[in-house]
Amino acid sequence: MIFGLLGCTAEKKGVMAELVLNHGKIWTVNPDQPWAEAVAILEETILSVGTSDEIEEFIGDATEVIDLEGAFVLPGFIDCHTHFLEGGYSLASVQLKDARSKEEFTDRIAAKAKEMDKGEWILSGAWDQQKFDPPEMPRRDWIDDVTRENPVLVVRYDGHMALANSLALKIAGITKKTVTPSGGEILRDPQTGEPTGILKDAAMDLVVKHIPEASLKEKTRAVEAALKHANSLGLTSIHDMASPTQTGVHQNIEIYQNLLHEGKLTARLFVYIPISDVDLYARLSLMTPFGNNMLKIGGLKGFVDGSLGSFTALFFDPYTDDPGKSGILAADMYPEGIMEKRIRAAEEAGLQVAIHAIGDKAIHLILDIMESAISEGGERDRRWRIEHSQHLVAEDFERYARLNIIASVQPYHAIDDGRWAEKKIGKDRARRTYAFKSFLDNGVRLACGSDWYVAPLNPILGIYAGVTRRTLDGKNPEGWYPEQKISLEEVIKGYTINAAYAEFAEGTKGSIEVGKLADIVVLSQNLFQIPPESIPETEVLMTIFNGKIIYRR
Repeated sequence: MIFGLLGCTAEKKGVMAELVLNHGKIWTVNPDQPWAEAVAILEETILSVGTSDEIEEFIGDATEVIDLEGAFVLPGFIDCHTHFLEGGYSLASVQLKDARSKEEFTDRIAAKAKEMDKGEWILSGAWDQQKFDPPEMPRRDWIDDVTRENPVLVVRYDGHMALANSLALKIAGITKKTVTPSGGEILRDPQTGEPTGILKDAAMDLVVKHIPEASLKEKTRAVEAALKHANSLGLTSIHDMASPTQTGVHQNIEIYQNLLHEGKLTARLFVYIPISDVDLYARLSLMTPFGNNMLKIGGLKGFVDGSLGSFTALFFDPYTDDPGKSGILAADMYPEGIMEKRIRAAEEAGLQVAIHAIGDKAIHLILDIMESAISEGGERDRRWRIEHSQHLVAEDFERYARLNIIASVQPYHAIDDGRWAEKKIGKDRARRTYAFKSFLDNGVRLACGSDWYVAPLNPILGIYAGVTRRTLDGKNPEGWYPEQKISLEEVIKGYTINAAYAEFAEGTKGSIEVGKLADIVVLSQNLFQIPPESIPETEVLMTIFNGKIIYRR
């Protein structure tokens, strides 16, 4: 380690770099030195940043020098919200996200079943009924004939709704008489009362608990695939969030530790565990974050509600396209008062919390709980987060700022959900949906992520979404609610320095500065010099992690 040793120019004299990047266009995200041409790296840290001529003094006989030839450079991207293990699984699972009809959906599952042994589960999928023509909710009878020997639980891309086939329902003992669990919903045929196969939020657990646990070896392969994918996209740090049905998050940490000890961990992992485990921290007297700059336990993840597309995001007013629904509370909210109890326990233990809240009522409720705990706890550096922060009532923007709550957002969702969100919640609420500019105008810090496997992991697409808000259907070329577009500088900060702040690490990463960790990405286009609509064409040329080149195109 060389932190401190190289803290001033005089101390750097005579020290040679191991790696030098020169003749580039480097946006450092450091307001004191926004642009540079070259960077020198020694071991895992940044030795010097400046012009190519200034960096010459750090080039020795053993220094590897890479001429960037004008390529664009940023700090390594940080993704503030992923489901990383599930993302690794999704790379090899049945791919349903772009299925555009009942027939295509069924055919893809049938093809996957033919690849699998009898009794193997067909999982993941990431389907989106809004892409079907016409949009309709899938049913178990679509797939029963092609999956007679394979139980199926394929999840909607938001992770809050799944389709089970009849075999999976039978294994789980779900019938027309099954009582819907708190925090979930079993969709039933209006004529027969029989389950259609659609399970929402906590109802998915009825099936999930019957799925055989993957072996440590299988999980490790999935994580290794996920790391390789992340590195190819310029990602050097990942926040891994506990999923609503995830029981193996503790084994995730075991896998990451094994990879770290084997020298195979090629991204920094910041791992959240379920808020139901709040007592674990107290028993071990741990503060968050706990760990080192490669692997940390970040804090506690909880859920207030579900998702917009599953009709489970909780709103004050009913859904426009289904006035009988206004959303549901997640299982973490039951029994009544448990979330408040756990938040208070986190406050007393000095822990960070990151709470999923999407609907305006869900966000308002968790802000009430947080405000009460903060008021009693007094001043401290909490960095509490609300994950997704999608739909707000107008007065709650100011509350985020006053309470110093981080809005952990996923810009890509805006251009995806923007295809149909207005039909579900109407124009008034849509104006305050994915309201990135309103957050910034109120002084709220934005930390950005993908929500992978739910959305693509690629941060370039997230940057494009934040800057343009051009929906995926091409119907909003000027941006969906364009007044909520944010600048390129702000969205890059969301994937770098602000994301580092969200994990208490802005002092060690998130910008290209002397003494910080040498996590760097080299891109094929200068994002500041191209039309915003061309951003998705940008490719990662090189990813440097911990001072080593781990990906080169």
